[in-house]
Amino acid sequence: QVQLVESGGGLVQAGGSLRLSCAASGPTLSRYAVGWFRQAPGKEREFVAALSRVGITDYAESLKGRFAISIDNAKNTLYLQMSSLKPEDTAVYYCAASTAVMGPIVTMEEYHYWGQGTQVTVSS
Repeated sequence: QVQLVESGGGLVQAGGSLRLSCAASGPTLSRYAVGWFRQAPGKEREFVAALSRVGITDYAESLKGRFAISIDNAKNTLYLQMSSLKPEDTAVYYCAASTAVMGPIVTMEEYHYWGQGTQVTVSS
């Protein structure tokens, strides 16, 4: 089974950018539908972005145009490029992988593997 490790989180000022990475070990990520979720303090985990096995993307409506999901199959790594960051983007960000055939997948319940999360803090 695939194992996922996020990195790239940190503290950034509003308006700045960050790129999160999700390194996979084990099976290649191209075998999975993949995605990013986030969880802010006191809130439920929410969908951020998803990428199907055939490269179709989907984003939370409020994040379209600011966030971009991509994958580097050679490095077996998933990315989330975040720009024009806002304080409300502060959260722990998680990557996930699903064995489902169809995608992109936007619901947590359909993901089978999760990383441990990386903290993103956006200061105003």
